[in-house]
Amino acid sequence: MYFPRPRFSRSTLTAENDKPVHAVLIGGGIMSTTLATYLQELEPDWKIHLFESMDGVALESTSGWNNAGTGHSGFAELNYTPERDDGSIDTSRAIDIAEQFEISRQFWAHQVRIGRLPSPSDFIHPTPHMSFVWGEDNIAYLRKRHAALITHPLFYGMQYSEDPAQIREWAPLMMEGRDPQQKIAATWMPLGTDVNFGEITCQLIHALERNPNFHLHLCHKVRRLRQNADKTWNVTVFDVKAGRQRTVKSKFVFIGAGGASLKLLQRSGIPESRNYAGFPVGGQFLAFNSPDIAERHGVKAYGKAEAGSPPMSVPHLDARRLDGKPAVMFGPFALKSSKFLKEGSRLDLITSVNRHNVASMLAVGSKNLDLVKYLAQQATLTDADRHAALVKYFPQAKPEDWKLVTAGQRVQVIKRDPKKGAVLQFGTEVVTDAECSIAALLGASPGASTAPSIMLNVLSRAFPQEMAARWEARLKEIIPSHGHKLNDSPALTNRIRRLTSETLQLPHLQVPETDAFAVAVTAAVEENGSTKEMQAL
Repeated sequence: MYFPRPRFSRSTLTAENDKPVHAVLIGGGIMSTTLATYLQELEPDWKIHLFESMDGVALESTSGWNNAGTGHSGFAELNYTPERDDGSIDTSRAIDIAEQFEISRQFWAHQVRIGRLPSPSDFIHPTPHMSFVWGEDNIAYLRKRHAALITHPLFYGMQYSEDPAQIREWAPLMMEGRDPQQKIAATWMPLGTDVNFGEITCQLIHALERNPNFHLHLCHKVRRLRQNADKTWNVTVFDVKAGRQRTVKSKFVFIGAGGASLKLLQRSGIPESRNYAGFPVGGQFLAFNSPDIAERHGVKAYGKAEAGSPPMSVPHLDARRLDGKPAVMFGPFALKSSKFLKEGSRLDLITSVNRHNVASMLAVGSKNLDLVKYLAQQATLTDADRHAALVKYFPQAKPEDWKLVTAGQRVQVIKRDPKKGAVLQFGTEVVTDAECSIAALLGASPGASTAPSIMLNVLSRAFPQEMAARWEARLKEIIPSHGHKLNDSPALTNRIRRLTSETLQLPHLQVPETDAFAVAVTAAVEENGSTKEMQAL
């Protein structure tokens, strides 16, 4: 039994252009904008059309108020470093995400140097990343995590402490009013950042529009996708303001519409779309606009999810800069919703279910009863419940100091895996057809932070001939580390970070090279990260 979704004709309108444009991008967020920027730099003569259903870009998940604004680097996010059955720490995902964020830094620094992003201070700010836990088991875990991570160049400089006085220096609001008998621990990484992805998107769009081959279409809703015999695509859109439809023929289509990507992928009719379903989860935050609070909290502090809670529930008290002013936000709290977008329809979930994915959805539901229980519990939260969660991190917080803010919708990927069966994924997934003529981005975190890396993946999969023939050299100018891993070399880490830090006006910490790195790591482990070298930023 499944809910039938509305049937859309694959396309009935003749395309307005006989000669196909080079690319149609769907969605006006950070992903499509990043891909358009790559394509315009690589092929400035290509004709690119970007369609956005709202009356402006970056108004859904990319908006600064609709995400945490964390430059995800694996520095503080404890769900990226799970503890193995033998008690050791798996650092692989944290390292991978740190590598991806270094690509983002390089991409943005390049855009600053060529004038596409005029001022780094408009969109990125130095904001230390901190992990904060209490209880013997969590402290033991954090101690092991720190010891495991600082053996890698990308995490050099991370400090660890169980000393309340030291932690008070890092985050005074989190310590004032706290029970002095409570055992706590924290790590602190000075190289963390707060990023306004909405601002990046708006500035990149302005730069893209300087090229007459780029066309931005606001208030245009994509209704149909049909692949032609020559493997081009007819993309039919509805112009909301004009009240009429139009169809554009394109060689390539990218679906980067956030939560709406799944349904658009399904409309494409490609066989690969049958392997996917989606589960929407909304989010809410407590927002503090008081200057007294904002000025006294300058870190992004991540905690540990409660036992039995899913990774998406990791609480964090974030220093932010929004609308030109400092702010502090705490959350997330899950919001039960069947919408795939914040401005979407309550029928989104129902209409995404079909005979190809209903079994996967039921299987994932039966395997993830803890998630179902968590969402049901979150739906019953009162303001008093939210405040009780807050004071664990901000003991002297007052209810009158915060307001509840609804963030963007996220759609978690449900994937039919040939080996594992139906699985629920908490990352992002790029889906392409066999001809690589269409690509869609599904999923959520770390999302916007790693957009330049994800879009490099799209370029590699969708344009393999162009990559091999002429793009690789140009990409190395945009991403100097392209083809190499920073974590494999302290020298490369230093060279790239120094370059991006100078351009983006961020702090830099020199990683000891060759044998000096091993000596520094040993000293840091023995002294719990409090060596003078580690504090010399």
